[in-house]
Amino acid sequence: MSAQPDHAPVTLYAPAPGAPAELLAQLRADRRADTWVPAFEREWTAALEESRRTFSLGGLYEVVQEWQGRLAAAPAVDAFVAGGCDDSDFIDMAELRGRRR
Repeated sequence: MSAQPDHAPVTLYAPAPGAPAELLAQLRADRRADTWVPAFEREWTAALEESRRTFSLGGLYEVVQEWQGRLAAAPAVDAFVAGGCDDSDFIDMAELRGRRR
């Protein structure tokens, strides 16, 4: 019997060493900097503390990846909002759940 795991560990996305600093600079340059920079810093600080406790970089990698995704999606969200798309047919599922009770 082998002491090796019977499955391959999941390889985490590992950003470049300078990715967090580059990301923070991009967030500071964005028009949403007033809200995004403090939110990123809170998440980064929490992930850093978790990393110190667990000796894992996974949480830090996840924060970088999520914020890179938000920053990448921002132009599409802006275009949607600026395009005046009609979202009046939106269904608020939380509201519907409240009505059933």
